[in-house]
Amino acid sequence: MNLTLRLDMGDGPFEVKTNLYVIVAYERKFKRKASEMAQNIGVEDLLYLAYEACKLHGIVVPVAFDDFVKKAVSIEAVANDDANPTHEAPTDIS
Repeated sequence: MNLTLRLDMGDGPFEVKTNLYVIVAYERKFKRKASEMAQNIGVEDLLYLAYEACKLHGIVVPVAFDDFVKKAVSIEAVANDDANPTHEAPTDIS
């Protein structure tokens, strides 16, 4: 399960990708299974995933998660093109 998150920390939007390490860190912190996120995910959940993903990818973030939250301007999950791989139907070119 990988998510792409677009977030703005005040310097313009950028994207980070989660991986299994980030998901496990989330599960440990919030004592929730990642599968529960599909039914009920909050902004804090998304921000924590982004926080851990940023740290993993070497993006400098505040040491305290709450300081990261204070700086956040916006966050959204981005649809992954590879999440549901389908191919276009062939067209008749005549």
